[in-house]
Amino acid sequence: MCSGKDVHHGVHGKKKPRPRRSFTPEFKAEIVELCQRGDRSVGQVAKNFDLTETAVREWLRQVERDAGAGVGGLTSSGKEELARLRENRRLREDVEILKRATAFFAKETR
Repeated sequence: MCSGKDVHHGVHGKKKPRPRRSFTPEFKAEIVELCQRGDRSVGQVAKNFDLTETAVREWLRQVERDAGAGVGGLTSSGKEELARLRENRRLREDVEILKRATAFFAKETR
């Protein structure tokens, strides 16, 4: 018998999504190092630190990509460059909008 919302599983036993958390590069590096030692599985490390196995595996793949050994995806420096390029594009678009607004208001005040 279902009594409505459960604290841990929402309505009807469905798990609530965990809020998105962020971790420092140093913390990620420590977790990756623990996994690479080989004395614990990725699953064990993830469970011990209340992390998702998917996140830990992605951190491991990122380290491999950064070292030139991984396949697919961007290196960390590639991700940083892409973020800068996207920001530059957004700023150029903002400048274009401001130029058009300036031209519009310059015509209106004549």
